[in-house]
Amino acid sequence: MKKLLGLAILLLLLSSVVVACSSDKGGANSSSASVEEEVVIDFFHRWPNEPRKSFYDQKIKEYMEANPNVHINVDAVLNDSYKEKIRVLVSNDNLPDVFTAWSDSFAQNLVSSERMMPLNEVINADEEWSSKVIESQYNGFTFDDVTYGIPFTVDGKAFFYNKTIFEENNINVPQTYDEFIEVLDQLQGAGYDEPLVEGLTNTWAISHYLGTIFQRVVEPSVLEKDYNLEGTNFEDEGYIRGLEIFQELTTYMGDVSTAIDHEAARNMFGNGEVPILYMQFAEIKMVEEIGNVDFGFFDFPTVTDGKGDQTALTGAPEGWMLSKNAPEEAVDFLKFLTSEETAFEFTQTDGQLNAIKGAVTTENVNDTSLEAYDIIVNASSTTPWFDNAVNINIADIFMRGGQELATGQSTPEEILKQVQSKAESLK
Repeated sequence: MKKLLGLAILLLLLSSVVVACSSDKGGANSSSASVEEEVVIDFFHRWPNEPRKSFYDQKIKEYMEANPNVHINVDAVLNDSYKEKIRVLVSNDNLPDVFTAWSDSFAQNLVSSERMMPLNEVINADEEWSSKVIESQYNGFTFDDVTYGIPFTVDGKAFFYNKTIFEENNINVPQTYDEFIEVLDQLQGAGYDEPLVEGLTNTWAISHYLGTIFQRVVEPSVLEKDYNLEGTNFEDEGYIRGLEIFQELTTYMGDVSTAIDHEAARNMFGNGEVPILYMQFAEIKMVEEIGNVDFGFFDFPTVTDGKGDQTALTGAPEGWMLSKNAPEEAVDFLKFLTSEETAFEFTQTDGQLNAIKGAVTTENVNDTSLEAYDIIVNASSTTPWFDNAVNINIADIFMRGGQELATGQSTPEEILKQVQSKAESLK
Protein backbone atom coordinates (compact mmCIF):
# COMPACT_ATOMS: atom_id res chain seq x y z
CA MET A 1 0.00 0.00 0.00
CA LYS A 2 2.83 2.38 0.90
CA LYS A 3 4.55 1.53 -2.40
CA LEU A 4 1.39 2.31 -4.32
CA LEU A 5 0.94 5.58 -2.46
CA GLY A 6 4.57 6.59 -3.13
CA LEU A 7 4.19 5.73 -6.82
CA ALA A 8 1.04 7.84 -7.04
CA ILE A 9 2.77 10.82 -5.42
CA LEU A 10 5.73 10.45 -7.81
CA LEU A 11 3.45 10.35 -10.86
CA LEU A 12 1.61 13.42 -9.58
CA LEU A 13 4.86 15.33 -9.17
CA LEU A 14 6.08 14.35 -12.64
CA SER A 15 2.76 15.39 -14.11
CA SER A 16 3.04 18.79 -12.43
CA VAL A 17 6.53 19.28 -13.83
CA VAL A 18 5.41 18.35 -17.37
CA VAL A 19 2.42 20.67 -17.17
CA ALA A 20 4.57 23.47 -15.77
CA CYS A 21 7.15 23.04 -18.54
CA SER A 22 4.46 22.91 -21.17
CA SER A 23 2.90 25.99 -19.68
CA ASP A 24 6.22 27.87 -19.64
CA LYS A 25 7.05 26.89 -23.20
CA GLY A 26 3.65 27.84 -24.48
CA GLY A 27 3.85 31.16 -22.65
CA ALA A 28 7.22 31.96 -24.20
CA ASN A 29 5.99 31.16 -27.69
CA SER A 30 2.88 33.19 -27.14
CA SER A 31 4.92 36.14 -25.91
CA SER A 32 7.36 36.07 -28.86
CA ALA A 33 4.50 35.79 -31.31
CA SER A 34 2.56 38.71 -29.91
CA VAL A 35 5.35 41.09 -28.90
CA GLU A 36 8.08 41.73 -31.47
CA GLU A 37 11.35 43.25 -30.41
CA GLU A 38 11.32 47.03 -30.96
CA VAL A 39 13.58 48.32 -33.72
CA VAL A 40 14.83 51.91 -33.49
CA ILE A 41 15.65 53.88 -36.66
CA ASP A 42 17.49 57.19 -36.39
CA PHE A 43 16.31 59.53 -39.15
CA PHE A 44 18.07 62.82 -39.96
CA HIS A 45 17.02 65.46 -42.49
CA ARG A 46 17.63 69.16 -43.12
CA TRP A 47 14.10 70.59 -43.06
CA PRO A 48 13.08 71.82 -39.60
CA ASN A 49 10.93 74.43 -41.34
CA GLU A 50 7.53 74.14 -42.99
CA PRO A 51 6.03 72.56 -44.97
CA ARG A 52 8.58 69.73 -45.06
CA LYS A 53 8.86 69.32 -41.30
CA SER A 54 5.17 68.53 -40.93
CA PHE A 55 5.21 66.38 -44.05
CA TYR A 56 7.97 64.12 -42.74
CA ASP A 57 6.53 64.08 -39.23
CA GLN A 58 3.29 62.78 -40.75
CA LYS A 59 5.11 60.19 -42.87
CA ILE A 60 6.99 58.94 -39.81
CA LYS A 61 3.71 58.63 -37.92
CA GLU A 62 2.13 56.68 -40.79
CA TYR A 63 5.07 54.31 -41.03
CA MET A 64 5.17 53.58 -37.31
CA GLU A 65 1.42 52.95 -37.23
CA ALA A 66 1.83 50.41 -40.04
CA ASN A 67 4.90 48.91 -38.35
CA PRO A 68 4.25 48.87 -34.57
CA ASN A 69 7.61 47.26 -33.78
CA VAL A 70 9.51 50.20 -35.33
CA HIS A 71 10.24 53.45 -33.54
CA ILE A 72 11.75 56.31 -35.54
CA ASN A 73 13.79 59.03 -33.88
CA VAL A 74 13.92 62.16 -36.02
CA ASP A 75 16.33 65.07 -36.01
CA ALA A 76 16.40 68.05 -38.39
CA VAL A 77 18.62 71.12 -38.81
CA LEU A 78 19.03 73.69 -41.57
CA ASN A 79 21.55 73.52 -44.45
CA ASP A 80 24.82 74.84 -43.06
CA SER A 81 24.33 73.23 -39.66
CA TYR A 82 23.35 70.00 -41.40
CA LYS A 83 26.59 69.90 -43.39
CA GLU A 84 28.65 70.48 -40.27
CA LYS A 85 26.79 67.89 -38.22
CA ILE A 86 27.08 65.22 -40.92
CA ARG A 87 30.82 65.85 -41.15
CA VAL A 88 31.13 65.25 -37.42
CA LEU A 89 28.89 62.18 -37.41
CA VAL A 90 30.65 60.54 -40.34
CA SER A 91 33.94 60.74 -38.46
CA ASN A 92 32.71 58.12 -35.99
CA ASP A 93 30.11 55.36 -35.81
CA ASN A 94 27.24 57.62 -34.73
CA LEU A 95 25.78 58.17 -38.18
CA PRO A 96 21.98 58.09 -38.33
CA ASP A 97 20.47 55.08 -40.05
CA VAL A 98 18.68 57.08 -42.76
CA PHE A 99 19.61 60.60 -43.74
CA THR A 100 19.37 63.06 -46.60
CA ALA A 101 22.43 63.81 -48.73
CA TRP A 102 23.42 65.93 -51.66
CA SER A 103 24.88 64.05 -54.60
CA ASP A 104 28.30 64.07 -56.27
CA SER A 105 31.26 65.18 -54.13
CA PHE A 106 29.17 65.54 -50.96
CA ALA A 107 28.02 61.94 -51.28
CA GLN A 108 31.47 60.79 -52.39
CA ASN A 109 33.08 62.25 -49.27
CA LEU A 110 30.61 60.28 -47.15
CA VAL A 111 31.31 57.11 -49.13
CA SER A 112 35.05 57.53 -48.60
CA SER A 113 34.46 57.10 -44.86
CA GLU A 114 33.46 53.47 -45.60
CA ARG A 115 30.47 53.92 -43.28
CA MET A 116 27.79 53.97 -46.00
CA MET A 117 25.62 51.03 -47.01
CA PRO A 118 26.10 49.86 -50.64
CA LEU A 119 22.66 49.64 -52.22
CA ASN A 120 23.23 47.61 -55.40
CA GLU A 121 21.76 44.44 -53.89
CA VAL A 122 18.79 46.37 -52.47
CA ILE A 123 18.13 47.97 -55.88
CA ASN A 124 18.47 44.70 -57.82
CA ALA A 125 16.35 42.70 -55.36
CA ASP A 126 13.30 44.96 -55.74
CA GLU A 127 13.13 46.26 -59.28
CA GLU A 128 9.42 46.99 -58.97
CA TRP A 129 10.43 49.76 -56.56
CA SER A 130 13.88 50.78 -57.86
CA SER A 131 12.84 51.00 -61.52
CA LYS A 132 10.51 53.85 -60.57
CA VAL A 133 13.54 56.09 -59.99
CA ILE A 134 14.62 58.07 -63.07
CA GLU A 135 17.76 56.21 -64.15
CA SER A 136 19.92 59.26 -64.90
CA GLN A 137 19.47 60.54 -61.35
CA TYR A 138 21.37 57.59 -59.85
CA ASN A 139 24.63 58.89 -61.33
CA GLY A 140 25.36 61.41 -58.60
CA PHE A 141 25.24 58.66 -55.96
CA THR A 142 27.20 56.01 -57.86
CA PHE A 143 30.95 55.60 -57.46
CA ASP A 144 33.02 52.81 -59.03
CA ASP A 145 29.77 51.18 -60.18
CA VAL A 146 28.39 51.02 -56.63
CA THR A 147 25.28 53.04 -55.75
CA TYR A 148 25.10 54.45 -52.22
CA GLY A 149 22.06 56.69 -52.38
CA ILE A 150 18.51 56.77 -53.71
CA PRO A 151 17.74 60.08 -55.45
CA PHE A 152 14.48 61.69 -54.44
CA THR A 153 14.32 65.36 -55.41
CA VAL A 154 15.46 66.81 -58.74
CA ASP A 155 16.26 70.42 -59.44
CA GLY A 156 17.78 72.87 -61.87
CA LYS A 157 18.90 76.48 -61.94
CA ALA A 158 17.65 79.20 -64.27
CA PHE A 159 17.02 82.93 -64.48
CA PHE A 160 13.41 83.64 -63.54
CA TYR A 161 12.13 86.76 -65.28
CA ASN A 162 9.05 88.93 -64.94
CA LYS A 163 7.17 88.50 -68.21
CA THR A 164 5.07 91.62 -67.71
CA ILE A 165 8.12 93.86 -67.24
CA PHE A 166 9.79 92.34 -70.31
CA GLU A 167 6.69 92.83 -72.45
CA GLU A 168 6.06 96.39 -71.27
CA ASN A 169 9.61 97.36 -72.25
CA ASN A 170 9.78 95.29 -75.48
CA ILE A 171 12.60 93.15 -74.10
CA ASN A 172 13.33 89.71 -75.52
CA VAL A 173 14.76 86.77 -73.63
CA PRO A 174 18.55 86.79 -74.16
CA GLN A 175 20.27 83.92 -75.90
CA THR A 176 23.87 84.99 -75.34
CA TYR A 177 25.73 86.58 -72.45
CA ASP A 178 26.26 89.78 -74.47
CA GLU A 179 22.52 89.99 -75.07
CA PHE A 180 21.95 89.45 -71.36
CA ILE A 181 24.08 92.49 -70.53
CA GLU A 182 22.07 94.48 -73.08
CA VAL A 183 18.85 93.37 -71.36
CA LEU A 184 20.17 94.47 -67.96
CA ASP A 185 21.12 97.87 -69.45
CA GLN A 186 17.65 98.21 -70.96
CA LEU A 187 16.03 97.44 -67.62
CA GLN A 188 18.17 100.04 -65.88
CA GLY A 189 17.14 102.52 -68.54
CA ALA A 190 13.53 101.66 -67.79
CA GLY A 191 14.01 102.66 -64.14
CA TYR A 192 15.10 99.41 -62.48
CA ASP A 193 18.34 100.41 -60.75
CA GLU A 194 18.93 96.81 -59.63
CA PRO A 195 17.54 94.69 -62.46
CA LEU A 196 19.32 91.58 -61.17
CA VAL A 197 19.32 91.00 -57.41
CA GLU A 198 20.80 88.19 -55.31
CA GLY A 199 21.19 87.47 -51.61
CA LEU A 200 24.97 87.57 -51.50
CA THR A 201 25.08 86.97 -47.75
CA ASN A 202 24.33 83.33 -48.69
CA THR A 203 27.60 82.00 -50.05
CA TRP A 204 25.85 78.98 -51.59
CA ALA A 205 23.98 81.39 -53.90
CA ILE A 206 27.35 82.66 -55.12
CA SER A 207 28.53 79.09 -55.68
CA HIS A 208 25.55 78.44 -57.95
CA TYR A 209 26.53 81.39 -60.12
CA LEU A 210 30.20 80.47 -60.26
CA GLY A 211 29.57 76.81 -60.96
CA THR A 212 27.40 77.63 -63.96
CA ILE A 213 29.74 80.33 -65.27
CA PHE A 214 32.82 78.09 -65.02
CA GLN A 215 30.85 75.39 -66.78
CA ARG A 216 30.29 77.80 -69.68
CA VAL A 217 33.81 79.17 -70.02
CA VAL A 218 36.23 76.36 -69.03
CA GLU A 219 36.81 73.21 -71.07
CA PRO A 220 34.94 70.24 -69.50
CA SER A 221 38.09 68.10 -69.37
CA VAL A 222 39.94 70.85 -67.48
CA LEU A 223 37.07 71.29 -65.04
CA GLU A 224 36.93 67.57 -64.32
CA LYS A 225 40.62 67.35 -63.55
CA ASP A 226 40.74 70.51 -61.45
CA TYR A 227 37.60 69.67 -59.50
CA ASN A 228 39.10 66.27 -58.66
CA LEU A 229 42.47 67.88 -57.81
CA GLU A 230 44.08 66.01 -60.67
CA GLY A 231 44.70 68.99 -62.92
CA THR A 232 47.00 71.99 -63.02
CA ASN A 233 45.65 73.68 -59.87
CA PHE A 234 43.02 75.92 -61.47
CA GLU A 235 45.53 77.67 -63.75
CA ASP A 236 43.26 77.85 -66.81
CA GLU A 237 42.54 81.44 -67.84
CA GLY A 238 38.85 80.55 -68.03
CA TYR A 239 38.59 80.87 -64.23
CA ILE A 240 39.67 84.50 -64.44
CA ARG A 241 37.13 85.07 -67.19
CA GLY A 242 34.46 83.40 -65.07
CA LEU A 243 35.18 85.56 -62.04
CA GLU A 244 35.12 88.64 -64.27
CA ILE A 245 31.68 87.67 -65.54
CA PHE A 246 30.37 87.25 -62.01
CA GLN A 247 31.91 90.59 -61.00
CA GLU A 248 30.24 92.27 -63.95
CA LEU A 249 26.86 90.84 -63.00
CA THR A 250 27.20 92.08 -59.41
CA THR A 251 27.39 95.65 -60.75
CA TYR A 252 23.71 95.27 -61.68
CA MET A 253 22.75 93.95 -58.25
CA GLY A 254 23.34 97.11 -56.22
CA ASP A 255 24.37 97.49 -52.59
CA VAL A 256 21.15 95.85 -51.44
CA SER A 257 22.41 92.46 -52.60
CA THR A 258 25.36 92.49 -50.22
CA ALA A 259 23.01 93.05 -47.29
CA ILE A 260 20.24 90.50 -47.89
CA ASP A 261 19.86 86.74 -48.14
CA HIS A 262 18.37 84.77 -50.99
CA GLU A 263 14.95 84.53 -49.36
CA ALA A 264 14.71 88.32 -49.23
CA ALA A 265 15.73 88.51 -52.90
CA ARG A 266 13.07 85.95 -53.77
CA ASN A 267 10.45 88.01 -51.96
CA MET A 268 11.49 91.07 -53.96
CA PHE A 269 11.04 89.13 -57.19
CA GLY A 270 7.72 87.67 -56.07
CA ASN A 271 6.43 91.15 -55.25
CA GLY A 272 7.36 92.46 -58.69
CA GLU A 273 10.20 94.69 -57.46
CA VAL A 274 12.99 92.88 -59.31
CA PRO A 275 12.83 91.87 -63.01
CA ILE A 276 15.31 88.95 -62.90
CA LEU A 277 16.54 86.52 -60.25
CA TYR A 278 18.68 83.37 -60.53
CA MET A 279 16.69 80.63 -58.80
CA GLN A 280 16.14 76.92 -58.49
CA PHE A 281 13.06 75.28 -59.95
CA ALA A 282 12.35 74.14 -56.40
CA GLU A 283 11.41 77.76 -55.69
CA ILE A 284 8.57 77.96 -58.22
CA LYS A 285 5.84 77.31 -55.67
CA MET A 286 7.44 79.73 -53.20
CA VAL A 287 7.36 82.51 -55.79
CA GLU A 288 3.77 81.72 -56.67
CA GLU A 289 2.74 81.99 -53.03
CA ILE A 290 4.31 85.46 -52.65
CA GLY A 291 2.26 87.28 -55.26
CA ASN A 292 0.74 87.19 -58.73
CA VAL A 293 3.86 87.71 -60.82
CA ASP A 294 3.67 86.22 -64.30
CA PHE A 295 7.11 84.72 -64.74
CA GLY A 296 9.10 82.50 -67.03
CA PHE A 297 12.70 81.31 -67.04
CA PHE A 298 15.74 81.02 -69.26
CA ASP A 299 19.00 79.13 -68.85
CA PHE A 300 22.28 80.92 -68.27
CA PRO A 301 23.00 82.33 -71.74
CA THR A 302 25.75 81.15 -74.04
CA VAL A 303 29.13 82.78 -73.47
CA THR A 304 30.37 83.40 -76.99
CA ASP A 305 34.08 83.02 -76.25
CA GLY A 306 33.55 80.28 -73.69
CA LYS A 307 35.21 76.91 -74.12
CA GLY A 308 32.79 74.99 -71.92
CA ASP A 309 29.46 73.24 -72.39
CA GLN A 310 26.95 75.95 -73.25
CA THR A 311 23.78 73.90 -72.80
CA ALA A 312 24.33 71.80 -69.67
CA LEU A 313 21.87 72.42 -66.87
CA THR A 314 23.16 73.28 -63.42
CA GLY A 315 21.34 71.14 -60.91
CA ALA A 316 21.58 67.84 -59.13
CA PRO A 317 19.39 65.39 -57.27
CA GLU A 318 19.24 65.08 -53.53
CA GLY A 319 18.47 61.76 -51.96
CA TRP A 320 18.66 59.35 -49.05
CA MET A 321 21.65 57.37 -47.82
CA LEU A 322 21.94 54.63 -45.19
CA SER A 323 24.55 53.88 -42.60
CA LYS A 324 26.19 50.50 -43.20
CA ASN A 325 25.03 49.49 -39.70
CA ALA A 326 21.40 50.41 -40.31
CA PRO A 327 18.85 47.67 -39.46
CA GLU A 328 17.02 45.97 -42.31
CA GLU A 329 13.87 47.86 -41.34
CA ALA A 330 15.68 51.06 -42.41
CA VAL A 331 15.76 49.73 -45.97
CA ASP A 332 12.00 49.26 -45.85
CA PHE A 333 11.60 52.80 -44.50
CA LEU A 334 13.80 54.07 -47.35
CA LYS A 335 11.50 52.40 -49.87
CA PHE A 336 8.53 54.00 -48.14
CA LEU A 337 10.14 57.45 -48.40
CA THR A 338 10.82 56.98 -52.11
CA SER A 339 7.57 55.29 -53.10
CA GLU A 340 5.42 56.78 -55.86
CA GLU A 341 2.69 57.58 -53.35
CA THR A 342 5.00 59.40 -50.93
CA ALA A 343 6.72 61.24 -53.81
CA PHE A 344 3.40 62.40 -55.25
CA GLU A 345 2.24 63.73 -51.86
CA PHE A 346 5.62 65.37 -51.28
CA THR A 347 5.50 67.37 -54.50
CA GLN A 348 1.85 68.23 -53.94
CA THR A 349 2.68 69.55 -50.47
CA ASP A 350 6.04 71.18 -51.05
CA GLY A 351 6.19 71.97 -54.76
CA GLN A 352 9.66 70.43 -55.10
CA LEU A 353 9.96 68.15 -58.12
CA ASN A 354 10.96 64.54 -57.48
CA ALA A 355 12.89 61.74 -59.16
CA ILE A 356 10.15 59.12 -59.05
CA LYS A 357 8.41 58.20 -62.32
CA GLY A 358 4.70 58.97 -62.34
CA ALA A 359 4.88 61.17 -59.24
CA VAL A 360 4.91 64.53 -61.05
CA THR A 361 1.69 65.06 -63.00
CA THR A 362 -0.92 67.67 -63.83
CA GLU A 363 -2.67 66.56 -60.65
CA ASN A 364 0.00 67.89 -58.28
CA VAL A 365 1.84 70.63 -60.23
CA ASN A 366 0.89 73.39 -62.66
CA ASP A 367 2.09 73.97 -66.22
CA THR A 368 5.03 76.10 -65.08
CA SER A 369 6.40 73.32 -62.88
CA LEU A 370 5.79 70.74 -65.60
CA GLU A 371 7.82 72.89 -68.01
CA ALA A 372 10.66 72.99 -65.48
CA TYR A 373 10.36 69.24 -64.92
CA ASP A 374 10.69 68.56 -68.65
CA ILE A 375 13.81 70.73 -68.77
CA ILE A 376 15.38 68.74 -65.93
CA VAL A 377 14.62 65.21 -67.10
CA ASN A 378 15.44 65.96 -70.74
CA ALA A 379 18.67 67.90 -70.15
CA SER A 380 21.54 66.64 -72.30
CA SER A 381 23.79 66.83 -69.26
CA THR A 382 23.77 68.27 -65.77
CA THR A 383 26.38 70.02 -63.66
CA PRO A 384 26.24 69.56 -59.88
CA TRP A 385 26.13 72.49 -57.50
CA PHE A 386 29.61 73.99 -57.38
CA ASP A 387 29.99 73.63 -53.60
CA ASN A 388 29.27 69.91 -54.05
CA ALA A 389 31.44 69.53 -57.15
CA VAL A 390 34.74 70.71 -55.67
CA ASN A 391 36.59 70.32 -52.40
CA ILE A 392 34.76 72.44 -49.82
CA ASN A 393 37.98 74.30 -48.89
CA ILE A 394 38.36 75.47 -52.47
CA ALA A 395 34.65 76.25 -52.79
CA ASP A 396 34.87 78.41 -49.65
CA ILE A 397 37.63 80.54 -51.19
CA PHE A 398 35.64 81.05 -54.37
CA MET A 399 32.43 81.84 -52.46
CA ARG A 400 34.04 84.32 -50.08
CA GLY A 401 35.89 85.74 -53.06
CA GLY A 402 32.58 86.30 -54.79
CA GLN A 403 31.43 88.42 -51.86
CA GLU A 404 34.65 90.40 -52.03
CA LEU A 405 34.23 90.95 -55.77
CA ALA A 406 30.77 92.40 -55.14
CA THR A 407 32.14 94.85 -52.59
CA GLY A 408 35.31 95.71 -54.51
CA GLN A 409 37.59 94.23 -51.86
CA SER A 410 39.37 91.76 -54.12
CA THR A 411 40.16 90.97 -57.74
CA PRO A 412 39.73 87.81 -59.82
CA GLU A 413 43.50 87.37 -59.93
CA GLU A 414 43.86 87.58 -56.15
CA ILE A 415 41.07 85.07 -55.58
CA LEU A 416 42.44 82.57 -58.07
CA LYS A 417 45.91 82.81 -56.51
CA GLN A 418 44.41 81.77 -53.15
CA VAL A 419 42.58 78.90 -54.86
CA GLN A 420 45.73 77.67 -56.55
CA SER A 421 47.63 77.72 -53.28
CA LYS A 422 44.92 75.77 -51.49
CA ALA A 423 44.62 73.23 -54.33
CA GLU A 424 48.37 72.60 -54.19
CA SER A 425 48.22 72.03 -50.43
CA LEU A 426 45.39 69.53 -50.77
CA LYS A 427 47.20 67.28 -53.23
